[in-house]
Amino acid sequence: MSLTEKISQDIKDAMRAKDKEKLGALRDIKAKLLNEATSGQGELDEAKENKVIIKLYKQRMDSYNVYVEQGREDLAETELFEAKIIEEYMPKMMSEDEIRSKVIETIAQVGATGPQDMGKVMGSLTKALAGKADGKLISTLVKEELNK
Repeated sequence: MSLTEKISQDIKDAMRAKDKEKLGALRDIKAKLLNEATSGQGELDEAKENKVIIKLYKQRMDSYNVYVEQGREDLAETELFEAKIIEEYMPKMMSEDEIRSKVIETIAQVGATGPQDMGKVMGSLTKALAGKADGKLISTLVKEELNK
């Protein structure tokens, strides 16, 4: 069952349960996935679905942080609720140790010797770890390893 099919089923379940908040969040997720599918790239594969889900999650968390800073607890609560629903559909992220071992392995494969080779390492790592790890964390770990 694809992610879109799973979300469609969850929408039906939320409608039966009359859970309006969850239903709204699920419809938003499905709309973004359908929008991505019809934007001309053809069928949505798992990697593209994961990219959309991660982007939605980050947007919700950014909005949540802004609302908290501005003292808008009512809006912040809604964003956090939707982020938690989106989080259920996110791919399992790699741990920092798993990413670090992949970084060390990639540095050895590419033959990187210092910070000047960061582009080579990041290029292959971002493709390999797309949807499995946060880009900022990858970048930080690559810098640490190349500066040793």
